This record gives sequence, structure tokens and C-alpha cells, in this order.
Amino acid sequence: MAKSISSAVSPVPEASRQAEGTFRNHAPVQREGVRKMLRIMWNMIFHKPRNTRPASAIPVQALTRADLMAAPNHSVYRLGHSTLLLKLQDKFWITDPVFAERASPVQWAGPKRFHQPPISIDELPPIEAVILSHNHYDHLDYEAVLKLADKVNVFLTPLGVGDTLVKWGIDASKIRQFDWWQGTEVAGIRFIATPSQHFSGRGLFDGNQTLWASWVIIDGDTRIFFSGDSGYFDGFKRIGEQFGPFDLTLMETGAYNVEWPHVHMQPEETLQAHIDLKGRWLFPIHNGTFDLAMHAWHEPFDRILALAWERSVSITTPKMGEAFNLMQPQRGDAWWLEVEQEMSEKGRVACSGYKAG
Repeated sequence: MAKSISSAVSPVPEASRQAEGTFRNHAPVQREGVRKMLRIMWNMIFHKPRNTRPASAIPVQALTRADLMAAPNHSVYRLGHSTLLLKLQDKFWITDPVFAERASPVQWAGPKRFHQPPISIDELPPIEAVILSHNHYDHLDYEAVLKLADKVNVFLTPLGVGDTLVKWGIDASKIRQFDWWQGTEVAGIRFIATPSQHFSGRGLFDGNQTLWASWVIIDGDTRIFFSGDSGYFDGFKRIGEQFGPFDLTLMETGAYNVEWPHVHMQPEETLQAHIDLKGRWLFPIHNGTFDLAMHAWHEPFDRILALAWERSVSITTPKMGEAFNLMQPQRGDAWWLEVEQEMSEKGRVACSGYKAG
């Protein structure tokens, strides 16, 4: 059973509803006009560069339940996009579980996965808690939630997202909903919903009717930050002051664009947010699985790795399904370079064959 933790961080709830009944960010975020939104959609549909998707297979390290059960505590596995499986206190915890083929309201259209998950939902061990950041389709997967329901003890959500789960048929007694700076304890682990700068909505008429959040995870002396989605804002520094330093920050690094600067971070901002949070190891996420912007699919990795090296920041980039352990941290490989190199070599072979013919 989850136990509530009252917060003394802020005397006034920062996620209070506006008069029209929608949630708001800590600082006002410029609303995009209809003309700009239509232009963005037009470009996303008709003018995307080819390199927004990998031209060859992304390496995925397959996982089994036996692998996970044998893994040491403080292991973190990236299953894709912002879906991470954590092993803490001999239990398993999963963030924003998305196993769908497409990050879309329909499975016949919309951004399609670059790779399959390293493990199926059926093969997963029992999950102590699902940690949800907000309700966008690349973070909240209807089918995955229903399939996980019987093996999950607790769903931790921002305000309103839990109501959505109840409508989907999830037992209300399993759901805990939180405003910013509120939290709970589950099986000895503390969770605090903290601010992010984003928005919510799954349709045309439900904009900002549910809250979005980042999460602080505290396991004894170990502290982990999960960013969810966010533009850069001064809240990162406040979270760092209140709960840092963090041993690991799981930070959004992808699906950015100058057209939407307030709701997703450029890699330079991701790095600064990590520094604001007083992070030790930076683990870039929100990339490598779905085509959600106009940049090359591998650009987020290229940029954040170069920036981290320039600032002497410890960064890890494990393959999908590859274990990262906080007790024995490793940087991982620049595996995305191999994907591009493989395609380049195929192109050279094809060209040489054409010339020889």
C-alpha cells in the first residue's frame, strides 16, 4: 500500500487550475497559433528529411525474465523512448511504458517504432509501480496499461492521468495521483512528483486537462531523476536544490525543434538541466525509438555526447535492453555510429558494384 508523503517544499500549489479548468506551467508558455501549428504539421507530413529514421537495424539486446531476476539492484534498462525498467529493493519499476508499434491514437498511422522492445510485457516480472509523466501517446500507451494491469501493484500519476486510467478499467485502489511537490512511499522507495514545463492532451478538446510532471525517486542514499517531457526552465535548479544531488538523471534528449522551444529541450539545455539538478550520471532518453521531429534520428546522441565530453559530464548511452548499473556505472558504446556506418558501407558497396558494371 502506498503511503502519502506531505510536502513542505511549496506552501502554494504551483499546479493550481486556472479559471477555465486547465493546468498551467510554472511560467507562462507561449501558445502556438493555428497557422503555425498547421505549418508544423504540413512540414512533419510532407517535408521530413529521410534521415529522421535509421536506414538499418538498431541494435537491441534481448532480455528475459531470468536475466532481470538475476540482475543486481540499481540496474536500469532502457526498453525504448522514455520507457525504462529499474530494479530497486529487489523489485521492478517502469516509467512511461510504451510497447505499441506506433506512438499514435491509431495503429495504422503515425510515428512507427524503429525497433521492437527488448522484452515483451508478458515476459516482464511483476512490477511494483508504473511511474507516468503525462498522457501523450509516446508516454501513455492504452494497450500496454491494460496488459500491465494485473502484474502492477501501483500506478503513480500526475493529477488527472489517474482518472484516465480508471476510465480505461484500471482498479482505482491501485492508482495514486499527485500535484507537483507531492509524493508517496511504495515498498521502501520514495517518489515525488516535481514540476516540468510541458502540456497534455490526447485529442482535440482535452488540452491541459491533466497534469504533466517529472519524478524524483529516492532509494535510501540513491537518488534518481526522471524528466518526463519538458522545456528548459528554472524548476530544474529548484528541484536540484531541494532533492539533489542526483546519482542518475534520466533526461529528455530528442524530438526538439526551434518551432517548439518551450516544451522540449535542445541538447544544450538538457545538459544544463542535468547540471542544475546536480546530477552525477546523465542518461539521455526520449530518442532512438520514434520519429517525432525534423532532426536526424541520431542527432540527439551526437550532440549530447559531444556536449557532455566538452563539460566533463559523465554520460551513459547503453543499447536498448543493455543494463546500466549505478554501483558499477559504464559509459556504454556509441552504438548509433555503427548503424550509420553499416548503411554507409552498404551504400559504398552498391555504388562500387554499379560502377564496376
